Amino acid sequence: MKSPSLYGSRKILNLPIADIASNPNQPRKQFDRDALGELADSISRYGILQPLTVRKAASGFMLVAGERRLRAAKLAGLSDVPCILIEADNMDSGLIALVENLQRQDLDFIEEAEGLSTLIRAYGLSQEEAARRVSKSQSAVANKLRLLKLSPEILYILREKGLTERHARALLRIDGEEDRLAALKYVVENDLNVAQTDEYIDKLLKGRPPKAEEPSPKRKKSPFFVLKDVRVFLNTISKGLGIMKSSGIDASCSQSETDTELILTITIPKPRA
Repeated sequence: MKSPSLYGSRKILNLPIADIASNPNQPRKQFDRDALGELADSISRYGILQPLTVRKAASGFMLVAGERRLRAAKLAGLSDVPCILIEADNMDSGLIALVENLQRQDLDFIEEAEGLSTLIRAYGLSQEEAARRVSKSQSAVANKLRLLKLSPEILYILREKGLTERHARALLRIDGEEDRLAALKYVVENDLNVAQTDEYIDKLLKGRPPKAEEPSPKRKKSPFFVLKDVRVFLNTISKGLGIMKSSGIDASCSQSETDTELILTITIPKPRA
């Protein structure tokens, strides 16, 4: 049952897409283009079957839940979309977006961990409070947050290679970025499942790493790429600035380039005395 404090009215409003801004606390960052195209085709034929959730903003409306439907509606060429208006502040908005995605199982394990971390840091929640609000145990939340101890490069590779949360947890048993990257390279090149990965790391930690087997002639190994592109790290900075702005802090970032360097200047206003 939806909370009456949020859903003052169940009336569905048709709102112009141009008046709806995306939720800066949207935890889902990965949107498959083909899947969006299929949803856009469905919307073109049958319309949007589940209304979006929005709240009032300083200018127009702010999306609370339904980012994928909103993007697909734009692809389908719709000018307006059905919405339910709720009363929510920034924290409620972020929580609702996260909970909806968790219930629909739309997030990968990295997005889930990042969403929980964002809410905890932005609104000063304890792990216990965050767990209560998303209906998870405190230990489950703690295990999710531990995944963010892995570097952005390792998280990128885990996602790109389709590895699981249990692969990520296994890597946490290894100390040091270089050793983790080397282990991840071995896991990817040898297509290890979770049990094989745990066994491999057990042997590594005992000082007896196994020898890599020669690949079968019929088996095509997936190439392994160590991330060199700094865009992943620039995206992390952008996310941080977005969180600060959504909390009312007028932070900004400018950049310039030389032949050998990319120079970033981050400006954060001092708090008033």
